[in-house]
Amino acid sequence: MKALTVAPMRIGSVRVEEIDPPVPGENELLVDGVALGVCGTDREIVDGEYGAAPPGHDRLVLGHESLGRVRQAPPGSGFSPGDLVVGIVRRPDPSPCGPCGHGEFDMCRNGGFTERGIKELHGYGAEQWTVEPGYAVRLDPALERVGVLMEPTTIVAKAWEQIERIGRRAWFEPRTVLVTGAGPIGLLAALLGVRRGLDVYVLDRVDTGPKPGLVTALGATYHTGSVADLAREVPLDIIVETTGASDVILDAMVHNAAVGIVCFVGLGGGNGRVELDADVMGRRLVLENDVLFGSVNANRRHYEQAALALSGTDPSWLERVITRRVPLADAAGVFTAPAVEEVKVVIDL
Repeated sequence: MKALTVAPMRIGSVRVEEIDPPVPGENELLVDGVALGVCGTDREIVDGEYGAAPPGHDRLVLGHESLGRVRQAPPGSGFSPGDLVVGIVRRPDPSPCGPCGHGEFDMCRNGGFTERGIKELHGYGAEQWTVEPGYAVRLDPALERVGVLMEPTTIVAKAWEQIERIGRRAWFEPRTVLVTGAGPIGLLAALLGVRRGLDVYVLDRVDTGPKPGLVTALGATYHTGSVADLAREVPLDIIVETTGASDVILDAMVHNAAVGIVCFVGLGGGNGRVELDADVMGRRLVLENDVLFGSVNANRRHYEQAALALSGTDPSWLERVITRRVPLADAAGVFTAPAVEEVKVVIDL
């Protein structure tokens, strides 16, 4: 069967190749791949920045944004042939830290976790794959064309869960949320904000193309000015920062409302430099009871939350978030395109 593979830490090693089909274990699902999402993480692995093959292997099957259809399911698994499923990415440390030992493997403290398609476990970028039932989540069959958006939705589902947990430290009735960045993650974060009945603003630098229309279709407001400009007009009770751009990060830290919450889910290139007066920032955080925090990865419950959110969303809007589709045979070529993280690329398996 065909699979999309890479030799981790070797630039230019990505290719589509023939590998042996998987043999499911006694308690595993055998799944036919339907589609695979591509994100900035995949691009960084292909660029040799990180990634690790399974022990004893030179190459890693890429892919963590999965979508497949069950071909074979063991009795009592809760799944049946034909079910549309998504595979969870992370697995806990076998010598668990506290969070992993309590089922919170998305919050691993010692880095001993593994991840499908990223770290020491083959990914879902193949015509067939296997997965344990406990790490598979069923998806509404009506979402077959767009179900590959499940994994990125889990990232923002977790972010919103954490925002609401932090908010419960005191009276919490937010009205306005700013999402910085209108890429796929930003759009999905805005979707979940709208679903919560909030006034959602989405900031991005472009004023043409599909982004403004996608935001408007949600019932949110598109904004091309600065965070500071918007903060002068409305209190930014919640900010979800998805760009990873250093200047936007700083603006989010400075211009949130009092007793506000700022969640960072974007990752930058690590080269941005801004000047920050730590004394002024620390004083502001203390006096206004602000919270700044980061969020990454997702647990099973976040996949279940994402499945519920997607099943209640117009599939035609989700289809517009996917801006480029390619067959598996051409999959290696998507990594030569610039700014792949600015669009949602899907590989049809």
